[in-house]
Amino acid sequence: MNLINEASPHFHGDSMTFKIMGCVCLALVPTLIAATVLYGLGAPLLVLVCIATALVCEHLCCIIMHRESTAGDLSCVVTAMLLAFTLPASCPFGIAALGTAFAIIVVKMLFGGIGTNVFNPAVAGRIFIMVALPSALSSYPDVMGKPLDAITGATPLAMVASGAEPYSYMDMLLGNHAGALGETCIITLLIGYIFLLAVKVVDGWATVPFIGTVAIVTALGGQDPVYQVLSGGLALGAFFMATDYTTTPMTPKGKIIFGIGCGLITALVRLFASAPEGVAFSILFMNMFVPLIDRYTRTQPVGGVKNALV
Repeated sequence: MNLINEASPHFHGDSMTFKIMGCVCLALVPTLIAATVLYGLGAPLLVLVCIATALVCEHLCCIIMHRESTAGDLSCVVTAMLLAFTLPASCPFGIAALGTAFAIIVVKMLFGGIGTNVFNPAVAGRIFIMVALPSALSSYPDVMGKPLDAITGATPLAMVASGAEPYSYMDMLLGNHAGALGETCIITLLIGYIFLLAVKVVDGWATVPFIGTVAIVTALGGQDPVYQVLSGGLALGAFFMATDYTTTPMTPKGKIIFGIGCGLITALVRLFASAPEGVAFSILFMNMFVPLIDRYTRTQPVGGVKNALV
């Protein structure tokens, strides 16, 4: 009889990953439908390009690494959908594919694949496009397909920064404004998040502090907290990115710290930085501190000795 001595969790399998990622994909479908209604067929085509690129890149990486392919566990599909949701419908397919390839190859697979990456691949892919190819994110189509310049106030946060008349709360909830595919219709994002809560795929330990911190800090900074919560990528980031299993803390206390940190950085970027949005930067920045947060917030086994600093 062969005994295997290794740390918990002792039971794991691809089927569990497939089910979890399948639930996340299903939770994103209402927002994809909303994006299609708001921005036309370019929205689902952009998502399909990202998904196809992610599947090919992950499969090829597994072949090169002499590993069984993990493309079928749907984790790369979730990454692709989330990345596509941070892009405008007018983003060129080639740039979207390049950002997806960076997210899968560099951020995910070079770190060992699912469960071992340090940074959220979708967030990193978005920032890669933002830094390397900013022109792809310089304009956003409105709901009628008319290109609008984001700098002059097409998006809600840019409108506030420029002093223009803001959108109504109802427009924000329904996505009746220019923006990225998955950052406009708050109602569908909330529906997807409630579904994930119902099937116990995610929890609210990081999400609530994330949103609450943004609301409090921006209110102290003289901004409308409700408008700040409904605008930008906050809902997408708090509902679907700050709840990622790999790149967020394991304990409730750690998730609360993570959420507060993300919210604080997001609010400070919105209030004082030249860029109107800070959700992606905040999540990526806090990803670096997850091992440290886990170290000081993890539950100590009964009779165990706390690890000393080395």
